[in-house]
Amino acid sequence: MFTGANCKLCPNECNINRKTNKGVCGESDKIRIAKYYLHPFEEPFISGKEGSGTVFFSGCPLKCVFCQNYELSRSLRGKEISPEELASIFKQLEDMGANNINLVNPTHFVPSIKKAFEIYKPNIPVVYNTHGYERIETLQIANEFVDIYLPDLKFCSNALSSRYTKAKNYFEVATKAIKFMMESKPSVVEDGLMKKGVCVRHLILPLGVKDSIAIIEWFKNNAVNGAHFSLMSQYTPFGECDAFPELKRPITKREYDRVTEALFNAKIENCLIQERSSATTIYIPKWDF
Repeated sequence: MFTGANCKLCPNECNINRKTNKGVCGESDKIRIAKYYLHPFEEPFISGKEGSGTVFFSGCPLKCVFCQNYELSRSLRGKEISPEELASIFKQLEDMGANNINLVNPTHFVPSIKKAFEIYKPNIPVVYNTHGYERIETLQIANEFVDIYLPDLKFCSNALSSRYTKAKNYFEVATKAIKFMMESKPSVVEDGLMKKGVCVRHLILPLGVKDSIAIIEWFKNNAVNGAHFSLMSQYTPFGECDAFPELKRPITKREYDRVTEALFNAKIENCLIQERSSATTIYIPKWDF
């Protein structure tokens, strides 16, 4: 069990004692969250009508320069809570009618989150909502309490992942993690809501058409157990985009059309496509802490 010392929870393997210092993720060994509420803007089979009981965790091992949750990923916001308080939040969200418990960016807190679920396990599915940059060893811990994996597959190109995250090995690491997820959680959808399974998300980036098409091809060739694919077009300039001229605009109609055409041609059975009009700041929550 992780004790805070010599942290290797994420692929950075920073080996830092998070009891006394902050890891590459920007966090100590204490859980910090910035918001929890019924989130209406996930995929329809995650949010449903009532909403997804979402908990946003502070810090991030990846830190994409264009992060829509920039204040969280840079540890600029957050309230420290105990596993007992997190368990109480799970119960509160369940009582509010949440369709699931949605853990957003939980990687660097997985052992403490596991402890919270040992205190109280809701009678609704648990969603692991991640950037995709995961160690199998950490996912094996999470797998004990997770029902649904909601990973990003952000980049295929090492050049892009190095430019936007410094994680040159992103694709190699993320695809191994996603394969583990798909093999672990065969898809179960009941009454329009996912109860178990995997939904791989990909966000189209400006000038990223070639990369997006390569990711669609990878998913087509590797998806198992009814895994879903969600193509997102909601990219909005945010974060540290001033240093990256190509990221200072939404995607164009031509970029959107080329990627959606590739997805149609791939004939992936379980897929969702976000409308290009979704490129707006409405999907960025207002933080509570």
